[in-house]
Formats: sequence, C-alpha cells, structure tokens
Amino acid sequence: MATAGKVIRCRAAVAWAPGKPLSVEEVEVAPPKAGEVRIKIVATGICSTDDHLRQGCFPDAEFPVIPGHEGAGIVESVGEGVTSMKPGDKVIPLCVPQCGKCSFCLNPEANICQKSTVCEPQNLLPDKTSRFSCKGKQIHHFLWVSTFAEYTVVPEYAVAKIDAAAPLDKVCLFGCGFSTGYGAAINTAKVKPGVGLSVINGFKVAGASRIIAVDINKDKFCQGQAAGSHRLHQPSGLQEAHPGVLTEMTGQGVDYSFEGIGKQKPWLVTFQHLSSLPFHSHAPLRAKLIPVGSSLPAAWTAGHIFVRENRAWVLKETPRSPALLHKA
Repeated sequence: MATAGKVIRCRAAVAWAPGKPLSVEEVEVAPPKAGEVRIKIVATGICSTDDHLRQGCFPDAEFPVIPGHEGAGIVESVGEGVTSMKPGDKVIPLCVPQCGKCSFCLNPEANICQKSTVCEPQNLLPDKTSRFSCKGKQIHHFLWVSTFAEYTVVPEYAVAKIDAAAPLDKVCLFGCGFSTGYGAAINTAKVKPGVGLSVINGFKVAGASRIIAVDINKDKFCQGQAAGSHRLHQPSGLQEAHPGVLTEMTGQGVDYSFEGIGKQKPWLVTFQHLSSLPFHSHAPLRAKLIPVGSSLPAAWTAGHIFVRENRAWVLKETPRSPALLHKA
C-alpha cells in the first residue's frame, strides 16, 4: 500500500517523562514537509546518550520524546524540493548534520553545523513543529533523528545517502558510536605511529604501536582483539584500573587515554593520574562542545579535573558557548 503523503502509524519507544522507563506505543508519523525526508528505520544502535536523555540529564529536552540517534534505514518518501535522495535509497540519519553552506561547514577547523540541534537544542524540527504524535499528544524528536521509531522524519541536510549494498544492521553505528570513537583517535588525538571498539579501530588505522583495552566485562575482549587491540586488561574494580597497572604494562604509561562510557567516576580515576597526558572523553562529550547534562563540567568547577586553560577557545564556534560556560 502506498504511504507517500499519508500519516503512517507505527511503533516507537517513547519516553513520557524524565526517569521513567521507555514505553512502546503506536505513534502517528506525519508526511515530510518541504526539504524533509521520511525514513523507514531498519536498524538502530543504543547509545548512553539516549539513556542520559531518558534520565532527564538534558535540561533543554522536552518530554514526551522518542530517543535514538544512531540508525539506518530506507527512504519512504521525500518532501518538496528534496533532490539528493529518492524513495528506496539506503540512508543514515545524522544527529550532527552538515548543511555544507554555513560558515562552520565551510571552515575545515569546525565540525558543528549552524543548523545542528547541538547549537539550537530543542526537540522539534527546524520549523519548530513535530511530525510525531501519540494519543492526541505531540511527541518530540531527539536530535531530529529519533531512531527508536519505525519511521522518522528529518531534514534533508541531516541525511546521508549510502551505498545500496551497505548492511544496515552494521552501518547504523556510523550515526554516532563508530564515527565518534574513530574520529576521537584520528582527528582529536591525531595519533601517530609509535605512540570503545571504534577508538581501537581508529588507533589501528593510525598505526599506534600498542593498544590496551580495559573493561570489566571480559565478554567484550574477543571483539576488542578483532578490532585491533594488542593487550587486554580486566580490572575487578576501579582501584585495579589504576593507571599504575598500565604503567607496569607499558614501562612508562600511555600516550593517549580514552574513556568511552561517559561516567564521571572511572573518568576521574584515570584522568587524575594522567593529568600530564592528552586525554579525550568521547561520551557524552560531543566534538568541542560540552552538552548541559554532562557531569564533567561540575567536576571541573569543583577542582577535581584540570583542563588546558592556556589556549583560546573560540566562543563563536557555537552560539551556545557563553550560556554553557555560565551554567558550568
């Protein structure tokens, strides 16, 4: 049955209120407006950021909302003026889009598009409306993407068309997890030869001489080895995860340390003892912007962690920077 131009009824996992469990509901998904794309979501990943949203960690987030921001699917229909894709195309919806026209997109040193929801955090599409409804109520989008729904609507510039042969159950991770971890190793740390799984993969491509994976879940180690890690360490608790263990393993410590779950306690355990070394957290941090809701700004203001303060941070990189600094 043709669905283009019609409201689609489908299932979605809805967060009705902060701190409440997700509820699978039948929702209505309106047709795409001009410049929008409606996508049938085939596969989605689950990111800690989605749970941060559910817990109410983002003060700007509006409820009820459909989480999910790393998915892949097939274009069901397109709105007026959409030219870069057509129904039937495989795509990845982007929680950090790239319009290709704003000053940030044209700047090789910037990575947050001015049209991004990170710069203007509201759980609606650019026209300030939602395409979701349930039980007569408006349901908000999350980062425009909302991949925890069987169908979603996003702006054209927040969709990437991919190869028709791409396996959607794997490439869905490019929407957040893989690209974030890989980019942290390649772009942020700029790892050179001699010096989360996606981070390991990025290290391997960058030519890192030794990659050590640390996790309390031994079941993940086979995946870590497959991704490229050279050594594996399974601490029984945070004390055994002390950097001194890594120093004994390496003889001098590590050049780069990445924490990938977005929790303050393990982050601090490592960071406090590696303060003289480059350190990058890729969850829940996003690019050069610390989102409100992260526990790390509070840890910084309390004096538990230290950051480089001897360089200029360009506030105009995002319109929200002054507000974030004020809240921190």
